[in-house]
Amino acid sequence: MSDDEATRAAVALAGLLDRTVAELAARDARQESLATVKASRRLLLVHTSASLLPAGRAWRLGVLLLGPEGQVWATGTITRATEPKREQHLSASVEERRDARRAASRKFAEGEVVNYGHVPVRTDAEALRSGAAEPLVLVGDAVHVRWGRGPGELRELGAYLADRADLL
Repeated sequence: MSDDEATRAAVALAGLLDRTVAELAARDARQESLATVKASRRLLLVHTSASLLPAGRAWRLGVLLLGPEGQVWATGTITRATEPKREQHLSASVEERRDARRAASRKFAEGEVVNYGHVPVRTDAEALRSGAAEPLVLVGDAVHVRWGRGPGELRELGAYLADRADLL
């Protein structure tokens, strides 16, 4: 992969993201909340629970989150802001999800979908060339998205975004 090919791919990617943002904004497509996790801490004898702090909004397009300024994140964990009705004591993972719903309900409107643990995706030429833009992958001079773990789960990004945008 030459520097010129990676640079052209990065420029094309920026244009694609800008067009997708403009289309979604024009349609007033549904956005979801982004949150950052504030870890629990202990102050003397007082223990505070982890919390989710508002960090903006984005469109969820499959394995990607697209911000209104063209920012891209790899999707992390998704929860809904609801106050759990009762403790079930089923398993650690069930209790973690319950705690995440409770944390989201403290800072977000009831029923709001909240994305947290998302990871920024670099979209510059160097990241595309080196493979540091995962789940975005450069195949030839076209950017693809790895939407699953299998070898055949790679799709051209423009078509992937168009399909996902139609679902919003």
